[in-house]
Amino acid sequence: MKRSPFRYSITLLASLFMGTVFSASAALNTDNIQPESPTFKMGIQPWLGYGQWYVAQEKGLFSDNGLTQVEMLNFSEDKDINAALASGQIDGANVATHTAMSMVSAGLPVKIVLLLDTSQTADALIVDSSIKALADLKGKQVAYEEGTTSDILLRSAIEQAGLSWSDIIPVPMPAASAGSALIAKRVPAAVTYEPYLTVAHNTDPTVVTLFSGNDAPGIISDVFVVRDEVIEKRPNQVLALIKSWDSAVNYYNSHNADGRNIIAKGVGAEPEEVSSAFDGVRFYSVADNKAEFSGHFKQDIFSQILKAATDAEMMMSPVTFETVVDSQFVEAFK
Repeated sequence: MKRSPFRYSITLLASLFMGTVFSASAALNTDNIQPESPTFKMGIQPWLGYGQWYVAQEKGLFSDNGLTQVEMLNFSEDKDINAALASGQIDGANVATHTAMSMVSAGLPVKIVLLLDTSQTADALIVDSSIKALADLKGKQVAYEEGTTSDILLRSAIEQAGLSWSDIIPVPMPAASAGSALIAKRVPAAVTYEPYLTVAHNTDPTVVTLFSGNDAPGIISDVFVVRDEVIEKRPNQVLALIKSWDSAVNYYNSHNADGRNIIAKGVGAEPEEVSSAFDGVRFYSVADNKAEFSGHFKQDIFSQILKAATDAEMMMSPVTFETVVDSQFVEAFK
């Protein structure tokens, strides 16, 4: 499932590469992109937030940009993606923003080059009728999955409520089980994501969404990371990938039903099964990326995610926006 826990086995993987930070040496030109290689291996998980890559593949957008051999390799857990990145088995990957930060903090030679999506209502804290406000979480059990986007969202909710982590009773469990625990009255609150949110609401109409991604815009988001070696040696390939994603977003926005069908097929679901998840996710275009990398994401959201990840003990060493993000590629587009 999407964005599974980031584990500290990454320490061993990072020892494979204590890489130098690279940057593309030549000026980037987006008018006539000529990828250095048509081949790119991408790590992906079955989360619809990564879905524009499926649109790019289905509609020939990769090929239009000189990438005729893009291979999307499915992984079930973040730890497997981490290992593949560290060993060079894949060139880039789609991960949660806090996972990318953790990768860099552990010494993996990667950078964020593109914001992919943000969860607006597809990730949420749901509660029973005993809880009316965030402050009511004090002394209450909350089911959530450690090390995931659910962890980040819960910590953001706790902070907004003016509470500390010690004020709640954490009940760690898989996100797939958290909603069920709430419905079964084993806990009064749970953090999970679609489609489990819809299942919970449909099963028990008294379940209420108390806090979601909309209440902390951008805090639950996903990014595309690329190995430093690719940035250094194949910068035009990175440009071609970003252009392909942007073209896919444009297609999706103008052909929404077809775009959703393609993405649903890519993640192994029926469109109607994930319609609520689609409604709760916003995809970032290149224009959005340019605005975020110089504005809200850089100035506010990055530090908020970093604090939540640090509080959750996901970070092994300090990082900054500049050490995690390489914005030169999206900035090259006019």
